Amino acid sequence: MARSVQCLLVMTTTSAPWAPPFCPAPDCRFHTSPALGWHWVRIGHYRRQRPPWTVQRYRCSHCRRSFSDQTFKVTYWLRRPELVRPVFHRLVGCSGYRQIAREFEVSPSTIARHAARLGRHCLLFHQRMRPRGPIAERLVLDGFESFEWSQYHPTSFHLLAGAPSHYCYGFTDSERRRSGRMSARQRRRRAALEAKLGRPDPRSVEREVATLLALVAPEPQRLELDSDEHQDYPRALRRVGHLAVQHRMTSSRAARTARNPLFDAAGADRAALAGGRVAR
Repeated sequence: MARSVQCLLVMTTTSAPWAPPFCPAPDCRFHTSPALGWHWVRIGHYRRQRPPWTVQRYRCSHCRRSFSDQTFKVTYWLRRPELVRPVFHRLVGCSGYRQIAREFEVSPSTIARHAARLGRHCLLFHQRMRPRGPIAERLVLDGFESFEWSQYHPTSFHLLAGAPSHYCYGFTDSERRRSGRMSARQRRRRAALEAKLGRPDPRSVEREVATLLALVAPEPQRLELDSDEHQDYPRALRRVGHLAVQHRMTSSRAARTARNPLFDAAGADRAALAGGRVAR
């Protein structure tokens, strides 16, 4: 009897060994519902030249696909897994790819791959931690302009933040066409790029803002929204018919003081500018 109590105490006070959470094969029926009678078996292990030194392998009893512990880790298929954490902190600190690469004596493309992977995981974490249910606070829709690769590829980032909480509910980006004053050579260069890559969608802002609202509020509900006087915003609201939006617009030229309804999005804009590379 005493031995049984001792075994029960050990079982309840020690953590259970790690087990695969689901089958990683996308076409397996246990990829999305692993708790419904999923079975797997251990099929040995292999050794690595970096920690973890030994990696356990498994096989799904349903689809017969094999996988390992590494399949479920952020460092899957990375040759320099020890760089994930320091690269993350340096990206948040706005260090450049080449600057980080020089510090760790690696190629800038290695840092770019780490940044892309970290960005995907940040987006997944944000999606999982997003508040569920109807949104009770006032929202502020704002955007800022940047460019990707060169000034021939301007980009608009659309940010939706909570007014009292300053919580960033989400953002989308729109590819824009370069405009403004250009020389004849620059116009020829733009035409050559558009002939090769295609011309950006002129309704991209309207479409992406509608996508953002549908992502943040997928269920029918009432929203209180403040934005600037961007002409595409009202058209974007008409695309999300399941939402009843009370929309107020404020001039973007108005001073962003605490009395400005758009003031609450200013801090979120700065944070997005600082950590945008990690989040994308």
